[in-house]
Amino acid sequence: MSIFEFLFGKKNKSANLARDRLQIIIAQERNTRDTENETPDFLPTLQKELLEVLSKYVKIELDDINIAHEKRDGIDMLELNITLPDNKTAKGVSLQ
Repeated sequence: MSIFEFLFGKKNKSANLARDRLQIIIAQERNTRDTENETPDFLPTLQKELLEVLSKYVKIELDDINIAHEKRDGIDMLELNITLPDNKTAKGVSLQ
């Protein structure tokens, strides 16, 4: 482990991979949608999959994950809010 990895941490490759996958999903949905106000049908599945991944590291409920989709000025926006528990209820992972 180098001193830089110790001080600044190692870049999380899985986070980058997850971000890339989300971008691909959103791009595909954008191309297949016909109407402007249609809500993507992948949001419930995305919410459940996020819960599965996050529950490996943190005690979290489905209600703690909030996903919203909207379109402004021709731009699709996906807002993701996750309420994480305080560090006392985490599954062996420090949130600080």
